[in-house]
Amino acid sequence: MIDEPEVQDLEGSLGSYKAKVATTFKGTLTWDKDLIFLGRTQKGYEIDYDANVEWGCQPSEPVMMSLAACISTDCLMFLQKMKATITAMKTNITGIKQESPPHYFTGFDIMLYITGKNLTEKKVDRALDLSINKYCGVYHSLRRDIKLNIKYELTKEE
Repeated sequence: MIDEPEVQDLEGSLGSYKAKVATTFKGTLTWDKDLIFLGRTQKGYEIDYDANVEWGCQPSEPVMMSLAACISTDCLMFLQKMKATITAMKTNITGIKQESPPHYFTGFDIMLYITGKNLTEKKVDRALDLSINKYCGVYHSLRRDIKLNIKYELTKEE
């Protein structure tokens, strides 16, 4: 287990990143044609949505990808603070939805592939614990009964 002063230092490392996170977000969704919409964030980033999945993603796909990005970002930042040198990281995510309407996510299977130096299971476990239990705003915005199945594979470099 990582001792308490080190935990506080690790959590403090996210302070600069989390302090920059806005508390109010705005966006615009404009109908194009058929079931196609163009979403634009307040910073101008665009996402194409299409319920038929011909010209864009389903509306729920960015939710799933945002969860993966949030957990991965937190994990990366904590591992770097724990003196791990990360040279590659990839996250695969599978969302499981309820079969009947409303088709909300009931769970996610997440697999992280992390490559680097000074990596240990203990460090990754701690980074994931901090992300899931305290820092990942996307996870905490989802239903409380959602199930997460997170696994990882480490490739240690010398």
